[in-house]
Amino acid sequence: MKIQIAIGNQRFTATIFDSAAGRDLNAQLPLTIAMTDHGSVEKTGPLPAPLSLAGQPEGADPDVGDLGYYAPGNDLVFYYGDQAYYSGIVIIGRLDGDAASRIAGMQGSITATVEAHAG
Repeated sequence: MKIQIAIGNQRFTATIFDSAAGRDLNAQLPLTIAMTDHGSVEKTGPLPAPLSLAGQPEGADPDVGDLGYYAPGNDLVFYYGDQAYYSGIVIIGRLDGDAASRIAGMQGSITATVEAHAG
């Protein structure tokens, strides 16, 4: 599944893995999410409803460019830096191309519009 992410005048795509959490995210689209920067490694923002954790490990060590879900906070997460393993992290997809480095250049809080990719 492909999604499109718009932040300001920048556009990105991401690939959502075929999982219960990925399907739940897709069902909530389109979304506009206010996201906060944490530790200069990730942007996080709350989703309107929790995603299923069925079939997911207890936690994950996300890579730069991963698209994640932080279950304890019910947050969508864009990883653009090196985050360590945390319980409650679920990797639900990958940011495409240079999206992670472009997001890394965005200081502070952002607003992201996430929708199903039309292509």
